[in-house]
Amino acid sequence: MALYRQAVLLDRLLFAVKYTPCQSRCYAVNHRAQYATPTSPNEKTFDKILIANRGEIACRVMKTCKKMGIQTVAVHSDVDSSAVHVKMADEAVYVGPAPTGKSYLNMEAIMEAIRQTGAQAVHPGYGFLSENKEFAKRLAAEGVTFIGPDTHAIQAMGDKIESKLIAKAAKVNTIPGFDGVVETAEEAVKIAQEIGYPVMIKASAGGGGKGMRIAWNNEETREGFRFSSQEAASSFGDDRLLIEKYIDNPRHIEIQVLADKHGNALWLNERECSIQRRNQKVVEEAPSTFLDPDTRRAMGEQAVQLAKAVKYSSAGTVEFLVDSKKNFYFLEMNTRLQVEHPITECITGLDLVEQMIRVAKGYRLQHEQKDVPINGWAIESRVYAEDPYKSFGLPSIGRLSQYQEPLNLSNVRVDSGIEEGSDISIYYDPMISKLVTYGSTRAEALARMEDALDNYVIRGVTHNIPLLREIITHPRFISGDISTNFLPEVYPDGFKGHQLDVESRRELLAAAAALHVTSQLRSQKILGHLRVSSALREGSCWELCVELGEGRHHVQITKSGDVYTVEADGGKVDVCGQWNLASPLLPITVNGAERMLQCLSLEASGTIVLQYMGTLFKLRILSNRAAELNSYMPEKVSEDTSSILRSPMPGTVVAVSVKPGDTVAEGQEICVIEAMKMQNSLTAVKQAKVKSVHCKAGETVGEGDLLVELE
Repeated sequence: MALYRQAVLLDRLLFAVKYTPCQSRCYAVNHRAQYATPTSPNEKTFDKILIANRGEIACRVMKTCKKMGIQTVAVHSDVDSSAVHVKMADEAVYVGPAPTGKSYLNMEAIMEAIRQTGAQAVHPGYGFLSENKEFAKRLAAEGVTFIGPDTHAIQAMGDKIESKLIAKAAKVNTIPGFDGVVETAEEAVKIAQEIGYPVMIKASAGGGGKGMRIAWNNEETREGFRFSSQEAASSFGDDRLLIEKYIDNPRHIEIQVLADKHGNALWLNERECSIQRRNQKVVEEAPSTFLDPDTRRAMGEQAVQLAKAVKYSSAGTVEFLVDSKKNFYFLEMNTRLQVEHPITECITGLDLVEQMIRVAKGYRLQHEQKDVPINGWAIESRVYAEDPYKSFGLPSIGRLSQYQEPLNLSNVRVDSGIEEGSDISIYYDPMISKLVTYGSTRAEALARMEDALDNYVIRGVTHNIPLLREIITHPRFISGDISTNFLPEVYPDGFKGHQLDVESRRELLAAAAALHVTSQLRSQKILGHLRVSSALREGSCWELCVELGEGRHHVQITKSGDVYTVEADGGKVDVCGQWNLASPLLPITVNGAERMLQCLSLEASGTIVLQYMGTLFKLRILSNRAAELNSYMPEKVSEDTSSILRSPMPGTVVAVSVKPGDTVAEGQEICVIEAMKMQNSLTAVKQAKVKSVHCKAGETVGEGDLLVELE
């Protein structure tokens, strides 16, 4: 144990030496304009705070603590022993093995860590124990301050059934629905029929999109009841469900509230959170393009009414659904720091973590409602280790072999808890970071987000940057024409990546061809001398064949100085750049327009993988003769996937619904895979007899693993 602690201390010291100067500089540069309220040196708060969380939110809280001169304590599981939040903290305590129930939800281990370190207060972050009233009670019993609301508010707002009744009493607009607990699937069907389809089935104690299902008929209600109750039990330890009317095609807009222990409460404007997949947010912005001042004020005042009704004291978020006529309905209140809080910080200048710490210590709010501004525009993209081509994002795992945040750009903030070499595992949320850009206008913030996504280097895991970039550049998003159905409406057949038009395809072909020629010219030289007499020379003309997808494109390239002129698909493109092949980023100019490419692979065979407009494209560049000969090569026959079922993601098998010899119908459930606490039902694509089953409940499977074979 002593050797282990020494190793952890050494890791933390090396981390501080290697990263702290850069992080401090970036934090100061990127936050100076955002946090307008300076920390008062005369306000005594806490000497030491334990952060009962991990990843980016633990790091986020620690940054403010360090700014306030507060020592920090991290807790960690065994797989997180070298995590960034562990290295960033002043102290770190091991609390159990990887599964959350044995570590970050292990209340007894965390309480022991508090006693061991002498922490005076606990910041829970979001998720895990952040809305657990029993945890808050245990802290209070031991004289430790919980940096959040009191247990009454947590209980009242954490139970969606009770919170809805309180909201009604506080004259807050609510969604029609059943105000009790739904006990069985058949009861759920009966209630849904009475309310009228579609309905939303959701966990009473839930949040973060987990334990939620939309049902349009009786069968979907039965299935939704089963999955929602299982997810709720797994995520929150509480399988109670409620049912309410589903507001079709709404916007999801939330109000940030801040209240103290002296009866003062503020609303800090709204956040637009309508871009979602599986009821989980993907892109958020503040303010909303949709709200007018009167609607904003009405929503803010109702949010404060609700906060005061439960004597709320801390930062919290009241979520609303808003229809096309700007009617708004209470959805839920999150009694914690919200994931997307940075965009509120950007437009108000308030450090919400600092405000939470001040309130927890008993100080009054420093501001009045009239002091809360909307300065500029902020956008947040949630960068996940997910495959966006599978249901808009199924989890991906792996090690970050290369990682570079776009902090070289102005007005860019990255809240992350990982570094190069970090592992993204199946045990925790697959979030890599929250990428935030700020501008004086929405157009400025969007342009910065586009640049930031293009400059973000992530290798080793599949990520959702292709989807994020397509969202923020889509005409509907730019115009503000969005709803919670944005993704399925814009991509009814699923996300396919950036779709090349004639001009962008020509750009990509030209850039790839120029990169190939640059690589060939470089490889033929040693110390500036030609290795072979037949090497290509400056000013020469090269004719090549570029394969992209199913198409073959003949291109002609000439080079003059630093400029390549490429003729492709009936047009000419001038390409120039530094072509530093050792860098993951390749800034180039295409016909005078600046572009940022990323080269993920450059092989001697002519195969190039480029990230262009956020999407990965695989190209192969051959001489015309090689391309001609290649056409005679036999094509690899694709696997017949109609008779086999493979896991679409890494995860744990929750249930297997079939056995060898069973006959399954098309669309019938075969098994259920849980990944990052979300359950996914895998179904048969045709009617067939089950030949063999290669998995069982409780097993861990990887992406592509064979689960079931059909005859």
